[in-house]
Amino acid sequence: MEMELSSKQRAYLRSLANDQPPIVHIGKEGIGPNLIKQTWDALEARELIKIQVMKNAPYDTREACTLLCEKVHALPVQCIGSRFVIYRPARKDPKIDLTNA
Repeated sequence: MEMELSSKQRAYLRSLANDQPPIVHIGKEGIGPNLIKQTWDALEARELIKIQVMKNAPYDTREACTLLCEKVHALPVQCIGSRFVIYRPARKDPKIDLTNA
């Protein structure tokens, strides 16, 4: 993805994601076509999502974040513990305005 997030933008996005529950869970099946589609659809609806890496997943949190961001053309916002937050701006009418962040 071409866009890079500034530290101020990351902080703003982290604050938006604080109260969000994880809506995608990576388990023992890893990152396959169904999970990629689920993540893609979630990003189409929300732009900013939190993902949970389960204990039986074949990746650690950072590996899962990197791999999934590549697959869905998203930007990593935060990796902490077994969760990570990713962002992909909408193609039209962005819901999150980062111009002042």
